[in-house]
Amino acid sequence: MATIEERVRKLVDDNLEVDGQPIGPKLELDTHLGEAGVSSVDFVAFMKVVAQDFGVEMSEGDCVDLVTLRALIEYLEKAGA
Repeated sequence: MATIEERVRKLVDDNLEVDGQPIGPKLELDTHLGEAGVSSVDFVAFMKVVAQDFGVEMSEGDCVDLVTLRALIEYLEKAGA
């Protein structure tokens, strides 16, 4: 079974692009997604995909703090996803 990080990275690869190019391969765990070029609209859509895939609920407040892959992975681990 894939780890949470592997699953999140797969979702990034499948769902996030910047200027038509995949963002996943070069995205470090501590890179702010906005600074990497992810628009706020794409970020919200991505968080919905993550929530659905992991079967968790995320509030707007949660999403405000989950702007790096590391923060998202830690959140999912704590949520028992």
